[in-house]
Amino acid sequence: MVSLLTGFAIYYLQVYAYYEDVIANGETDVELVSLASGEPEPILYDGFEAIDATSSPIRYRACFKTEQSIALITETYETYEGAEPLVAPRWFDCFDAVEIGEAIDDGTAFAFLGQRNIEYGIDRVVAIMPDGRGFAWHQINECGKVVFDGLPVPEGCPPKP
Repeated sequence: MVSLLTGFAIYYLQVYAYYEDVIANGETDVELVSLASGEPEPILYDGFEAIDATSSPIRYRACFKTEQSIALITETYETYEGAEPLVAPRWFDCFDAVEIGEAIDDGTAFAFLGQRNIEYGIDRVVAIMPDGRGFAWHQINECGKVVFDGLPVPEGCPPKP
């Protein structure tokens, strides 16, 4: 009985306990890095929902809708190579990492840089589908992969805080 309760407690803590709804500000919740300035800029969006947890920098997930065309977005904002959406809790059902990943892989969705090093070694990645559905998540970047493994900061990466 103790092992059953322990198992349930671990499951609950991983799937429900640490997540909180992100309060949208309605203006800068969805940003992409501009090719011209190299800085994050807000895009038009609505229907924003997001969750995050203080227990890990990669638990952030968001869903939204945009009316901006993929053509305009790809000409204006920096794409993101190696985007791999992370699975969200089942109860956050607007975010389907498998669907998003397959769409990126087959070229029907495009991934963009939302913000580099939103926290050291972690990038915010934004993917947009042809129908205007958009998704965002945090992903460990190349600098983070090396430093989090305990290796020295590679050349070209910001100094470790």
